[in-house]
Amino acid sequence: MDGSGGTPAGDAMSGAAAVEMSGVIALLGGFPALSGLDLTVARGEVVLVAGPNGAGKTTLLNVCAGLVPVARGSARVLGVDLTGDRAALRQRVGLLGHRNGLYGDLTVSENLSFWSELVGATTEETDRAVEAAGLAGRLADVRVAALSAGQRRRTALAVLLVRRAELWLLDEPHAGLDPDGRTELDALIRLAAASGVTVMLASHDLNRSRDLADREVTVVGGVVVEAA
Repeated sequence: MDGSGGTPAGDAMSGAAAVEMSGVIALLGGFPALSGLDLTVARGEVVLVAGPNGAGKTTLLNVCAGLVPVARGSARVLGVDLTGDRAALRQRVGLLGHRNGLYGDLTVSENLSFWSELVGATTEETDRAVEAAGLAGRLADVRVAALSAGQRRRTALAVLLVRRAELWLLDEPHAGLDPDGRTELDALIRLAAASGVTVMLASHDLNRSRDLADREVTVVGGVVVEAA
């Protein structure tokens, strides 16, 4: 094992990497939440990001989403230089954190229609996302605010499918879900990965998440300390 979290050099050189970070420092309130992080994630990989609370896992995902700036170091996500126009990246990534990013006063169908129109997704794409997330039938007409936590999480992932997000950034996605909800969530992640989506998954539910992941990296003190 090395501390870089890297894939073979040939992958990065060939442009196959979805995420390439070297010496990345990111500040939160003046504090270095990432303190020289090195990481490479190949396109199509599912990578589990493990580590204790406060290690920098959420900050790493937010940097990858273009939401937190890179103070020092180099970082490219999906070919976009994060020291430049971070906004150019945001349409191509999907971040699912503690908030689902849904409109609670709209139905499941209306939430998906909103994003479908925004990105120009076809009716067939939207229907496939609804079916894959198990949201067809009566659930499609239920307001998001009235859904269970698992149903809201599945709706949020269906939105990522409709948006054609190339990189999924999932922060504790199993939190608050019952066993059935966790199983349904896992199925959606596997479906996305099988279609070529890159997934970075930060989780404390290590046994379940390891079953989903191709590889695991451990973040401590804002750096990758172990990669497998």
